[in-house]
Parts: sequence; C-alpha cells; structure tokens
Amino acid sequence: MMTDKPKQHKEDPTIDTVLRPERWSDYIGQEKIKRNLQIIIEAAKKRSEPIDHLLFYGQPGLGKTTLARLVTNEMGASIKVTSGPTIERAGDLAAILSSLGENEILFIDEAHRLNRMIEEILYPAMESRKLHIVIGKGPGARSVSLDLPPFTLIAATTRVNLLSAPLRARFGATFKLDYYEEKDIEEIIKRSAKILGVEINEEAIKVLAKASRFTPRTANRLLKRARDYIEVHNQKEVTKDIAEKTLEFLEIDEMGLESYDRVFLKTIIDKFGGGPVGIGTIAAALNEDRGVIEDVYEPYLMRIGFLRRTSAGRVIEQAAIEHFGGGVSGKLL
Repeated sequence: MMTDKPKQHKEDPTIDTVLRPERWSDYIGQEKIKRNLQIIIEAAKKRSEPIDHLLFYGQPGLGKTTLARLVTNEMGASIKVTSGPTIERAGDLAAILSSLGENEILFIDEAHRLNRMIEEILYPAMESRKLHIVIGKGPGARSVSLDLPPFTLIAATTRVNLLSAPLRARFGATFKLDYYEEKDIEEIIKRSAKILGVEINEEAIKVLAKASRFTPRTANRLLKRARDYIEVHNQKEVTKDIAEKTLEFLEIDEMGLESYDRVFLKTIIDKFGGGPVGIGTIAAALNEDRGVIEDVYEPYLMRIGFLRRTSAGRVIEQAAIEHFGGGVSGKLL
C-alpha cells in the first residue's frame, strides 16, 4: 500500500507574489507562447478591442496564472480572479459577470471543475456578451437577458480534457504550457535569488535546477528551502553541498523524484517486473486514484524518460532502473 502521497506545498503568498514576473522581459521560458500572445495583444490594442478569450493548460506550477496577469498588465486592464470550485451556482457566476467593467479580464483557475450548468451560462456571455438568467421558480419563473460590457475570459486548467467541447471551442486561442528547459530554470533561480537577496553559486543553481522537475514553482520552493538552510546554519551562500543537503532533507533526489515517485516506480519494477502493467492494476497496488497517477505521477516521469505508456500498459525504462542502482534515491527508499 502506498503511504506517501503527493503533497500540495503551501508557500508564503506574499513571497510568491514578489517572485512572480510583472513584465514580459522578466518572464523566462515559453517563448513561442509569449510571441503568439504579444501578437494577439498588439492587434487588439490597434483595434481598441479587448483580446479574444484565452485558455491556458498544462501541469501545475508552469505559469498559467502569471501569464494571465501579464496579459492583463499589457492590456492596461484590471482583473477579477476566481476558480471553478468557488462558482457553485448559476447565481454566483451571474454576480461575477454582471460586476465586470468594460474591457476587464475575468480569470477562472481550475476551469475543469466548472459544472455543466455554469458552462451553459458562459456560452452566450463569451459569444454575444449576453447574460441569460432565470428569475423565480415554477410557473412564475421568467428568463431575463442582460447585456454585458466587452470583457475577456482567461481560463486555466491542468485537465483540458475535462472541459466540454462547446466551451473549448469558444476560446479564441488555446495555449499548452510545456515543461521548461533546464537552462531556463537556472535563469529563474538566479532571478529569484536576486529578488530574495540570496547568494548562490553556479554549481548550487545547477543542482537545484536539475531537481526542479522543469517547473518554476518547484524551483522557487527549493530555493526558499535552501535559503532557510543557510539562515539556520549561519552560512552566507548556497553552495553545491548545501543544495544537496537541502534536497536530502526534503527527501528529493538529484533528478527531482520525491518519495511517492520512487514508490510508484519501485512498485512496477519489484511487483510487476518493470511492466507492461495496466493502470488499473497499478492504482490498486498503490491504493491510489487512477486520475492522480495519470495527471500527477506520470507526466514528469515520462518527460525524463523513466516511464513509457504503451497499449499493453506502463513500462519502466532502463534509465529508471539504472537510476535506482545507487545514489541518493536508493538511500531514501
């Protein structure tokens, strides 16, 4: 049975806000998306129109919320932020939409958790800027249509497949955020260290970047923990040795694998001979939800070449087996 679950790491929101880029020049990585967005923004400015509705999707921590705020800044607009789980009733969405100002941006995070009734209200709002609501119940109920000001909906999701096809079709542009290149993560760590006033050498930057799962949020989290380490031990600089000790303390190996990753991989290797093995069998062996395995565990492991999905099931790659032959990961299992 699996005992170590993926953790949702909570950080000081004030620090995270400080580290978040506010200008395009500060946003490192995702160059293709940035170029396309800049064209959309410049065209909208020339026409003096709000930009098209935008959909961002990808793994957590890749910068979807940051991109939404950068678009807002570039448009010189204001933004209202909400999330799918908080919009429980049609009245909740109606209240949000009716309070929007002209050219304002509505950002909905975790959009895949909107229920279908809420989506039905969004369709006319996105297409024709109409808000259709029903007042009253039973025979006395009546439908009222309200005009909405020009606005832009920016939605973010980690599970784009759970959005209905009619909703996805109403976005003017859809962007998938991919994992970052390691060199971009190194630049992000350098920038964040400068903002936080942390001295860190090049070797330490490379150690933290390699363990950051190609994800800016994770890179910043590791940097903050390294900062904690040098403050507690009265050190002036994050060195390679300190970076490695920080990872060991967090039970993260040099490839960024956490305890649940290692249990997942070792289960397939030890119990199922490295695969192929079906996802349902793996989920049962780990006492874990299939969706969590597919959306949380597997993407990074496939990205680093440790896991392969086949028609017959999941297969552990040779690189993963070699990785467990020694080093930090072996000690932590």
